Amino acid sequence: MKLPKIKFKSSDSKDSYSMREKRRGFLTGFTSVHFLLSGFVLLILLGVVLLSLPISLSKGSSQTFTNALFTATSAVTTTGLTVVDTGTFYSLFGQLVILVLLQIGGLGYMVFVVSVVLGMRKRLSLKHRMLFHTSMGHLSEDIIKFVRSVILFTLFFEGIGAVILTLNFMQDFSLGRAIYLGIFHAISGFCTAGFSPFSNSFVSYQGNVLLNLTLFIICIAGGIGFFVLYDLRTLFTKITNRLRPRRLSIHSKFVMVLSTLIMLSGAVTVFSSARGLFKHPLLASLFQTISASTGTGFSTVNIGGLPSFTLLTIIILMFIGASPGSTGGGIKTTTFGIMFLSLFALLRGREDVNLFNRHISQKTINKAFGIGLIALLVVILGTLILLVSERTNFLKIFFEVVSAFGTVGLSTGITSSLSTVSKLTLSIIMLIGRVGPLAVGFSLISKAKPLTYKYAEGEVLVG
Repeated sequence: MKLPKIKFKSSDSKDSYSMREKRRGFLTGFTSVHFLLSGFVLLILLGVVLLSLPISLSKGSSQTFTNALFTATSAVTTTGLTVVDTGTFYSLFGQLVILVLLQIGGLGYMVFVVSVVLGMRKRLSLKHRMLFHTSMGHLSEDIIKFVRSVILFTLFFEGIGAVILTLNFMQDFSLGRAIYLGIFHAISGFCTAGFSPFSNSFVSYQGNVLLNLTLFIICIAGGIGFFVLYDLRTLFTKITNRLRPRRLSIHSKFVMVLSTLIMLSGAVTVFSSARGLFKHPLLASLFQTISASTGTGFSTVNIGGLPSFTLLTIIILMFIGASPGSTGGGIKTTTFGIMFLSLFALLRGREDVNLFNRHISQKTINKAFGIGLIALLVVILGTLILLVSERTNFLKIFFEVVSAFGTVGLSTGITSSLSTVSKLTLSIIMLIGRVGPLAVGFSLISKAKPLTYKYAEGEVLVG
């Protein structure tokens, strides 16, 4: 059959058609993961530009491009690692830029895109819906309803937290300064960012029960994930209106059980290994465990002065991280839980992995082990690069890399003295930790094509 010829009126129309075809071919190779990653990169570059402005710096301060990039990446990925003192190096404008970046990065910039679209009374395109699903993970709920709930959760926890923290800071600061510090730390805490205008974080408030309890609630709310908060809100509504069925999803129950076990076991370990170094052992142990496991990065103790056993415990907590759909990083609690259940089933000679009387699919198990393996490779590679670039002991470098991957922000005190290569390496690791190791892995591999054949089974000896 003879194909019809495409007629052009001029050479310009030929060129424009060719460009459109190339652009279409280029974009077809872009997945929602590529667009999501590109969005974070653009947001980081915008942060670099804003933080490089003279108005963002305190009088007499100067900043290199590497430091601006590191700070912007740390803010957008809600990590909290800093190479300078945020409260003294940056002006009020610069601190507000950091606050806005970590707020957008914490909730996921797609929440803001959807909010703007809804505010303009426009309909969500299919591309926007796909990007939102990618940024938040698998979502079976209505997007519009879910986004509204996310905004309400954020306003509620950050608002209540800001009020309580402001009342607490009024004892030490003027009213205006107390309000600013209350708002800043409430947003930073809920977004599990760890940024603080205080030079020593909350070391001076180690024994302040009200401040500790307030930050406990804010950080845990930000760390368990919006899916769980949404599920709890739905359950509360059904109980209030006497509706049925009244039950949490498997995911929410799993997250709550795992988070409780991880935090309690971590607090007991930290308490038993370093209680002699704390003025208030119980509060300090709980605070550092919650801060590490939720990816917040606040501290009430000198991290660099902790014993090796305690540092290793915190490293494990940071590597596991927060829960899916949260503002925290790490491999996520459910990933760790699925891997543990799978191993337990293997040791007992069972082929199926069950959870709360439900079967876990092999696809989910493979995904969990894939995330764990990629995360381990990223941490190992990052540690090797820093070991070559820096002259300090292994544990401090390993702690710094895991903190960057878990988007935690805790440090033993070596961040400001790192070389340019190390800062750039940690910036990449922070971005990987925020977007997700598996998502980044997908973005590096071309779109998979389904196989129309299957090879005969082969046997390989393992173990």
